[in-house]
Amino acid sequence: MKTITKMTLCACAGTLAMAAALPAMAQEIAPQTAQDTNSNDNSVLSGEIVVTAQKRQENVQNVGIAITAYSGDQLRALGIQRSADVASFSPGVSISGSLAGQNTQFTIRGVVQNDFNDIVEAPNAVYLDEGYIAIAQGQSFAVFDIDRVEVLKGPQGTLFGRNATGGLIHYISHLPSLSKWEGYADARYGIMDSTGHPGVFTLEGAVGGPLSDKIAVRAAGRWNKQDPYLKNLYPRGAVGAAPGPGAGADLGNDDTLAGRFTILLEPSSTTQFILSANGSRSKVNTGPYTQKATIAQFDANGELINVLDVGPNETRASIGVPGGPRVINGDAGSDLNNDGIFGGPGEIYGRAPGADFFGYRAPDPKTRTLSSDFAFKNQGHVDTWGANLRAKFELNDNLTLSSVTDYKNFKKLLFIDVDAGPANQLANYGNVDAESFTQELRLNGKADRLNWAAGVYFLHIDNLSNNGLKAPLNGLVPGNPIDIASIGHLKTTSYSAFGQVDYDFTDQFRMIVGARVIREKKDYDFVQKLFISPDPMAIQPAQTVPGFPLTIGPTYPGGVPTPYADKDAQTLWAGKVQFEYRPADGTLLYFGVNRGVKAGSYNAQLNGGLATPDSAIRYGAETLWSYEGGFKLSMLDNKLRLNGAVYYYDYKNNQSFLFTGVAGLVINADARTYGAEISLQANPIPGLDVALTFSQFDAKVKDVPLRVGGPIRKDLKPTYAPETQASGIIRYGWDMFGGEMAANANVSYSSSFFYNLRNFDADKFGGFANVDLGLNWTSASKMFELGLRVDNATNKLIGLQGYDLAGLCGCNEVSYRLPRTFSVRTRVSF
Repeated sequence: MKTITKMTLCACAGTLAMAAALPAMAQEIAPQTAQDTNSNDNSVLSGEIVVTAQKRQENVQNVGIAITAYSGDQLRALGIQRSADVASFSPGVSISGSLAGQNTQFTIRGVVQNDFNDIVEAPNAVYLDEGYIAIAQGQSFAVFDIDRVEVLKGPQGTLFGRNATGGLIHYISHLPSLSKWEGYADARYGIMDSTGHPGVFTLEGAVGGPLSDKIAVRAAGRWNKQDPYLKNLYPRGAVGAAPGPGAGADLGNDDTLAGRFTILLEPSSTTQFILSANGSRSKVNTGPYTQKATIAQFDANGELINVLDVGPNETRASIGVPGGPRVINGDAGSDLNNDGIFGGPGEIYGRAPGADFFGYRAPDPKTRTLSSDFAFKNQGHVDTWGANLRAKFELNDNLTLSSVTDYKNFKKLLFIDVDAGPANQLANYGNVDAESFTQELRLNGKADRLNWAAGVYFLHIDNLSNNGLKAPLNGLVPGNPIDIASIGHLKTTSYSAFGQVDYDFTDQFRMIVGARVIREKKDYDFVQKLFISPDPMAIQPAQTVPGFPLTIGPTYPGGVPTPYADKDAQTLWAGKVQFEYRPADGTLLYFGVNRGVKAGSYNAQLNGGLATPDSAIRYGAETLWSYEGGFKLSMLDNKLRLNGAVYYYDYKNNQSFLFTGVAGLVINADARTYGAEISLQANPIPGLDVALTFSQFDAKVKDVPLRVGGPIRKDLKPTYAPETQASGIIRYGWDMFGGEMAANANVSYSSSFFYNLRNFDADKFGGFANVDLGLNWTSASKMFELGLRVDNATNKLIGLQGYDLAGLCGCNEVSYRLPRTFSVRTRVSF
């Protein structure tokens, strides 16, 4: 992986050399701008938001894209702490992910990829300061010292460099100031409404300013320390000995330290460099999954057709049709052996009433308690760091050259208890060592009625993923302690050229045409191995046991593949044609056709379940044709903004994640979606902000096998895609105590959604309405702030992520958002 680091240094050096060769020009580079300061008194949502959705600075109301944008002040007022929090206030956007929320990623208008393996790239791209986050599970990070965030919905592949099939989220950090030294310190302490009243402490700060009239610096950091909010009652209900010292730790903690250092250099009025370095480290306990008892249901042919919640009097291991394969008294048995065969040798029939296979009845999840054996303190970690160099050269009044060089390094090792209960059965770990390098060169030009952008983009990802099952010491799995590792090494190299032209035929009528051509190469190696691994806190120690590590071949139970290697090259294209009409000031109507694309790739499935043929490891490219029309209205001197859009998606070879047994595969299946969304922002009187959003869509994945090679079900709903979402924000500020007092209420609603593509009855979270309340005082000088806040004020149990394991443990593992949290915060700005 050292090659990428060398490439980064060379590219940075090349960009600096280019600057030295350019003469000084006359036009000043536009400063970074998030929000017009000419806003209503005591108002947060008023004023213009300036975005760069089309690679140039524009008022968000003048861009023919469905965009949700928030300034840094608005993010703070909404209480947004993590990258995924913006989904609650962005119509049509939700979150998916894995590891009980320790990794999250975005779903936009039903476009989702929830494979938990780290070699997968998401179809909804996330950027930080124009740098692409290549690891899907790296989309979750702390939000601090942010100037603004832009959420763009619909395919954005023409101008953005990577995998924006469904849309993208772009976070832009604050730049240093060349005019003054400034900064802030912000501290928050909260108490969660859970057993033991766990606390959460967050400290954030930034400071920066000029070192001369041409160079400025800024340093920013954030520390979050959260106590576990799930009380572990282990060894209650224990089956088998403990998996190691310290088993039974409380779950749901976080200890994250993150920082960023930025240098702004403007050697002339037409040349600008922004160099930043960032890093973070997180320490967490085992993933905070709980469980609920579930039961598999089979048809007369022995095909799994549904999974149900277990009733209090249910005593069957699974439901079978009398006379069906291996069915005894209506019970089709278990799949404890993890070979995909229910009721086979060594399996059990029956269960304790209302319990999982091991007799465990999980506590009511509203109590925020569980009994989990494989639960250890500070077992997992995520470490990231990166460097980013942005350069801009104004070659003349009408032509600008931009360069974006970005490097990211991502390492993690996270664990979960597979059965999320007290039986010493199996654990799952996700381990990755990955790095990415991107380089973009872009020209922006303008003429009388013409704006255009053209450029080239390079990407290289080197990703070593090890996702496996751990059979802990003293456990129920024969041959323990072992790690059953699925090791995938994927190298991706991508080259693309792109361009977009905006032409104004008249002052009212504009046409936009854009395209991107991509050449992508992949080199993949995949193997499954057995390791002797007695330490529950680690994976794959140095081996001294003869015969280990053991490469798993087709003779191993489960019929897993032999070592697999493949290379592939694809040529892809994305495009855009759009028409915009502005009949009056403050009015925009638009209609466009977009073609989004994401390259095919490879699976790295876990061992177990039914045999996976080699042909299922590789999956093809997906293509999304989007047809969208919308409007944007700004009225009453920008005090009222009303935006809406309707769209239809035709999805070819949608890359859908099919989870069966304990393993999952990405498959290709056609899909379609149609929907609409509307948003309103109003400032009817000074100090009063009102924002309302609503989103509704109907999405179907057309032909989904119940298992690889199995029967087809038609018209299933995509995962983590609530069809109805709504949010409301109301905030009122008034003069008080020599400053401003502001009260706000944020309400978000989401309908139910499935977390398994097969849409079984038990694999579903119910709808919810979440309420956050706040009260904040700011001094007249804006120097001091004090605030009180209640998140999840009604203490709703809100589903987050889940997995169907009805055959393995007679249960589903499920996780939930944080309980009600009371917090107080203070901020000092200077």
